[in-house]
Amino acid sequence: MHAALRRHPARFIPALIAAAGLMTACDGGTDAAKEDAPAAKVTVTPSAGSKSVKLGSEISVRASGGKLTAVEVKDDKGAKVAGRLAGGGASWTSDGKVRPQTTYTVKTTAKSTQGKESSATSTFTTEQADKVNKLTNTPGGGQTVGTGMPISILFDHPIAKDRRAEIEKALKVTSQPKVEGSWGWVKDWSGKDRIDWRPKDYWPAGTKVSVNGALGGINSGTAGGWFARDYTFGFTVGADRKAVIDVPSHTLTMYENGKNVGSITGSAGSPQDPTRGGVHTVRSKNAAETMDSATIGHGDEWMLDSQWVTHLTASGTFLHSAPWNKSLGVVNNSHGCFGMTTSDAKKVYDFLTIGSTVEVKGTTNPNKTDVGNGLEVWQETWQQWQQRSALK
Repeated sequence: MHAALRRHPARFIPALIAAAGLMTACDGGTDAAKEDAPAAKVTVTPSAGSKSVKLGSEISVRASGGKLTAVEVKDDKGAKVAGRLAGGGASWTSDGKVRPQTTYTVKTTAKSTQGKESSATSTFTTEQADKVNKLTNTPGGGQTVGTGMPISILFDHPIAKDRRAEIEKALKVTSQPKVEGSWGWVKDWSGKDRIDWRPKDYWPAGTKVSVNGALGGINSGTAGGWFARDYTFGFTVGADRKAVIDVPSHTLTMYENGKNVGSITGSAGSPQDPTRGGVHTVRSKNAAETMDSATIGHGDEWMLDSQWVTHLTASGTFLHSAPWNKSLGVVNNSHGCFGMTTSDAKKVYDFLTIGSTVEVKGTTNPNKTDVGNGLEVWQETWQQWQQRSALK
């Protein structure tokens, strides 16, 4: 019994050593095969070292004999370029297009079908644009505005009609809570091209809005040039404040959350110059201003100093103090504005915010105000407004 037990280790030790040797040989063979296997072939377009890449190009990465596991693209300011993998790692494509006179760095990591990992870095530079298009957004980032405020984007240079759909697709509006709306193309009072976004109905008070324009690298047309950057801004919708002017009764009534919070009397446009009707949006305000008759087509008839001026249309429909008018609340005798005492004009000025709406009722003016004459998006029905979209 004891002798048999002592012989057992002598039998098994060689077998264990042999097995261990076999495992070591197998592992070493796998690693060696992996090292000797070819790496996945990765192709970056535009190609590395290019110095004048054509504008309007996408950035793409392709892998053959394996798959991409990571792609990082940055511009010369360190900003990341968004993109997405597809085909299980067979390709990566940028979300947008290259911007003018920009150097991009592309870093890739790939794994071959045999499991071999490899990495590479390449750079390229885009050509300079003959003309760059810029934009001005309203409202400004971080502003708190009224419930009737549209998003308005004014372009420095013209937008070709065949470029409008692509530009509109690049503009995204998100809000909390979610609000239905649509972009519409407008000719601004200045003559420049503009695109506005208006909600189907007024914004709910307290809405948080974000606007993202992935415009960098998009061509706006021969006359307009290229966009050189993306744009992002946001704003908040404040209290629900509105005003209604009843022309026959010479009255302006203020409403907050639908509740009447006060009325004042004043003077609207005369029968010869009736105040523009419909729903206007407060576009700007000025605590002191000189009223110049020449700006509304009346030559040099007058030049009067006014206070607490609330601007509606770009052509000169304002709410303002009119201390020179001795018929306030009795006769409508202005040149299209609504004039008030100085103290009442300040009440209206303080109550209404940029983006608040002012509805004019009972006017004899038959003309609808053009949408581009201020922020006049509420002059049209929702169905009419939707027809302005290039994606309709």
